Amino acid sequence: MADAQKVKVAIIGSGNIGTDLMIKILRKSKTLEMGAVVGIDPESDGLARATRMGVATTHQGIDGLVKLDVWPEIGIVFDATSAGAHKRHNEIVTSARKTMVDLTPAAIGPYVIPVVNGETHLDAPNVNMVTCGGQATIPIVAAVSSVAEVHYAEIVASIASKSAGPGTRANIDEFTETTSSGIEKVGGARKGKAIIVLNPAEPPMIMRDTVFTLSSGADESMIEAAIEKMVAKVNAYVPGYRLKQKVQFERFGSNNPVYIPGVGEFEGIKTSVFLEVEGAAHYLPAYAGNLDIMTSAALATAEKMAARRMERELA
Repeated sequence: MADAQKVKVAIIGSGNIGTDLMIKILRKSKTLEMGAVVGIDPESDGLARATRMGVATTHQGIDGLVKLDVWPEIGIVFDATSAGAHKRHNEIVTSARKTMVDLTPAAIGPYVIPVVNGETHLDAPNVNMVTCGGQATIPIVAAVSSVAEVHYAEIVASIASKSAGPGTRANIDEFTETTSSGIEKVGGARKGKAIIVLNPAEPPMIMRDTVFTLSSGADESMIEAAIEKMVAKVNAYVPGYRLKQKVQFERFGSNNPVYIPGVGEFEGIKTSVFLEVEGAAHYLPAYAGNLDIMTSAALATAEKMAARRMERELA
């Protein structure tokens, strides 16, 4: 029987992201209760861990999930598989009137970045968590957009190769497209670009993110203050999220404008922000900050959805 104060959830995907998310829910969530973990490899470490932790499992994918006794009790489903598989998963989940939190770059539902628009789509049947790079960098773009007009924003997300599972590797193209779109739609940039780097260095390097914005309408002190405030907000639910060094600025005037494809000549301020994200090491070691920020964002979003659901039931 589900805890009356919690919403029961299922996770589709027993890889790095799904397993890390499961551990977070079991350890720290006050509004979510683990119901099931779904995979396709009966020998996967994620399914084995779930079984040891007393969580129902199936290695028969979404078809196995709907056959589990716990399925009728599930209120929220996380998809931690691939963009290609998500479409069918979403159709089954939403047709059963359950909420889908999408951790793939499929982008069927609206983009959600908890510190930017986390309250906006709590009643949506499907929300998309963009990408790990998007969760790390779009808040910075949004911070600059809150005080200035951002004409162009470019982000580079570098993650340890060992922290990138098969789902991440299969979705590189979707990663860049979804993140670029999120920079514009949620971050507020007129034009956005995203690059991901799988760093093969040994020992593995911690997640690093670089954000460049070209903006006008605000001075350096206003931009820096907005960025520092945003970093503190993200750090509240991702403790390993921080500025790597002081925010840097460069001015472009009429005597040295820069040309932006699709935008034209630009005069204003270039802001360079260097971030690092240290993981909480719930599943993979601390270098896997990309897992931590993605699963932390999904958890924060689902907990708000669960709270909204319980409020409606009590009303």
